[in-house]
Amino acid sequence: MTAAHASLDAPRRADFERWRRRSRLIRALRIILPGSIALIFAGLIGSVAWSTFNAQPRAGQGNEEPIRLVAPRFIGRDDKGRAFVLTAESAVRDRLDYQRVILKKPALVLDENGVDELRLNGVDGVFHEQTGKLELSNGVNMADARSSFATAASLFDTKSGEIIGSGPIQGAGALGEIRAESYGVYSKGDRMIFKGGVRTRLEPNKQGNPE
Repeated sequence: MTAAHASLDAPRRADFERWRRRSRLIRALRIILPGSIALIFAGLIGSVAWSTFNAQPRAGQGNEEPIRLVAPRFIGRDDKGRAFVLTAESAVRDRLDYQRVILKKPALVLDENGVDELRLNGVDGVFHEQTGKLELSNGVNMADARSSFATAASLFDTKSGEIIGSGPIQGAGALGEIRAESYGVYSKGDRMIFKGGVRTRLEPNKQGNPE
């Protein structure tokens, strides 16, 4: 090989080496770039999934906050057409049952200023809006024009106007003092049924007889 040929081959070898390096780089980029794009998409999907997963508990916690009402007032009528008004110091809707309202110091007036007026109140209460039933507990007092009673618990059906109690009751009725383990009030208060260890003390003057 002459010196002239050697001088011509040197640039060719340099060009070939540059081409070969570019070719390796291109092949590497063909592998690296799709892999990088796939990793980027995987990272985006993971980020969205993580954000969604973390947001769900926060949303749930927000929904779990109870709806609190101050001085609530519920108005309705029973199936006999008598109006009733239910008030309370405060009310909180049950976060697990939206139709269940937990009451503090509830007070109910049935047929206010009417011939069948009935007042019912207690320390605690639960009003079931779907069924129209009111549960009262802790120091329940019940009074109408003819009687007044104190009991541990009462269940008042705002639709039928009936009252049922499974706890002890004591008070004074048309005939005198009465004590019992359970009771029921029916027919607009005209009929009261006492059960379980009933004790009464009749007062003759309340029967229209002289003492």
